[in-house]
Amino acid sequence: MLDLDAVYEARDRVAETTRRTPQEYSYALSRMTGAAVHPKLETFQRTGSFKLRGATNRIAALSATEREAGVVTASAGNHAQGVALAATRIGVDSTIVMPEHAPISKVNATREYGAEVVLHGEDYDEAADHAHEIERDEGRLYVHAFDDELVMAGQGTIGLEIVEDCPEVETVVVGIGGGGLISGVATAVKGLDPEIRVIGVQAEGASSVVESLERGEVYEREAVDTIADGIATRRVGDLAFEHIRERVDEVVTVSDPEIALAITTLLERGKTLVEGAGAVPLAAILAERFAYEEGETIVPALCGGNIDMNVLTTVIMRGLVETGRYLKFRTVLRDRPGALQDLIDVIAAHNANIYGIQHDRTSRDIGMNAAEVVIDVETRGPEHVDELVAALRGHEYEVDLLV
Repeated sequence: MLDLDAVYEARDRVAETTRRTPQEYSYALSRMTGAAVHPKLETFQRTGSFKLRGATNRIAALSATEREAGVVTASAGNHAQGVALAATRIGVDSTIVMPEHAPISKVNATREYGAEVVLHGEDYDEAADHAHEIERDEGRLYVHAFDDELVMAGQGTIGLEIVEDCPEVETVVVGIGGGGLISGVATAVKGLDPEIRVIGVQAEGASSVVESLERGEVYEREAVDTIADGIATRRVGDLAFEHIRERVDEVVTVSDPEIALAITTLLERGKTLVEGAGAVPLAAILAERFAYEEGETIVPALCGGNIDMNVLTTVIMRGLVETGRYLKFRTVLRDRPGALQDLIDVIAAHNANIYGIQHDRTSRDIGMNAAEVVIDVETRGPEHVDELVAALRGHEYEVDLLV
């Protein structure tokens, strides 16, 4: 099992390459939750993710022979960038296998850091299988994304900073994919103060750890489905699972809509951009997925900011829907002059702002003397949405909510 000394040794190795990231009290998030929330903004790490810490620690420990052979790894994006930068800085050749549908922003960034990128497989696990083939064929050292003690120790340096910068911390909340991050952070945090709670969070669509804990052994999902691509792994690491069982107090899950809400909340209230994997700790706090006391000092580790711009567009829209700030609905009008204006008048009377209108007389789902209308409306919250929908139905419009 990893120990606190290994984490301190890792801090010395990664000091020149990584940054000590900010951690400040958030008035907005504290008001929203009732807790004293101090986000750890690892989104400001070089490469935009905590993964640089573990990759740097692992590569810094390579022997001369291993450096000559080069390294290979698999990653959905953040570990890829960390390995690429860490290897390039010390002159080691790196090959990174990424899933075929990895965000293009992460693929391009990995290439820019100096790695050869190979796109292969539907998800991380298939990419990893191919990376191990390259390992065998070319004699490279495989740098595991999470199930390696040196990688875990590097990630654990975040835990040292959390406790040093917020000594009053009572609960630390960390996302879980393969489990390397939380293993390192829990080792550091519990090593400094065993009374601090460590809560792990997974996306519902990639929640292997909860099932593994219930079974008492590592459980592998058949597939994963979540907007949090950075933690979209089918199974937790074997070594990481042992650390989680020993050192993590509770593991919970959050849904994709809750993740989207956390991302938009951080954008609007914290002026901070995070990706899905980085948002899951805050999502768990906002959704009260675990119990905490009024005023409890909580540090959510926001550990990744490399979100694809196309995904971000979708996420923002989902977040607005979750908060009642956006409504899309379908209705059918009689095809006569003024019918559309009558509908618009009802919407305007209730102070909703129309964002877009689609008017279609040719749909096969309606009568010959009718028109289908789909309207996007900006609203002011859940109560406003309910008020508007009730008013429309009160005027005998059939309203089908589309989002």
